[in-house]
Amino acid sequence: MGRTSDAKERLLKSAIDLIYSRSYAGVSVQDICEHADVKKGSFHYFFKTKRDLALAALEQQWDLLNKTVLERAFSQTYPPLERIQRYFKLAYQYQRLVKDSGGQMYGCHFGNLAIELSTQDGAIREKIAQIFEKIAYYIEKALRDAVAMGELDEIDTKLSAYAILGYFEGIILLAKSQNNPELIKRLSQSAVMPSVLKNSRLRPKKR
Repeated sequence: MGRTSDAKERLLKSAIDLIYSRSYAGVSVQDICEHADVKKGSFHYFFKTKRDLALAALEQQWDLLNKTVLERAFSQTYPPLERIQRYFKLAYQYQRLVKDSGGQMYGCHFGNLAIELSTQDGAIREKIAQIFEKIAYYIEKALRDAVAMGELDEIDTKLSAYAILGYFEGIILLAKSQNNPELIKRLSQSAVMPSVLKNSRLRPKKR
């Protein structure tokens, strides 16, 4: 029996790499096929359109983020508010690695596509919104645990989770604009207390 083809996996990886480093509009099906060393006919065997490939790539990238970052950062072995700080820390480490390896910081996979395509493609917009909702849930769970443990006063945990996620994405965007991942490290030191949570009516409980 012949070797099982890994063409689909190569196409997905190439789509993730090229769209991340360029943009969705800046990458053609031909570019992806050449990068993946896959014939165009094989591309259309797996995916009808570039959008279908992008949607599958988003799902794969979410799975990777979930396993390598979110599950690690938000492990319940850590205190609730420390989990949020760990999320920022792991994001910094990833962006630092990207910058060191290629000289350029590219930002957030999902945030980049949200900015580029949210007003142009409803299917991709919805997929990104779903991913952001899943990320926000991790943050919300940490905040709920912090309230339950007496680390925070009663708050709107869902709204505050989205505020923190918004702050996170803003930091990534600013750092990308300056090609400087160190900005993530500096600004994330106040990610939980006092700035963003204070502005979100989320305050640590006074002892």
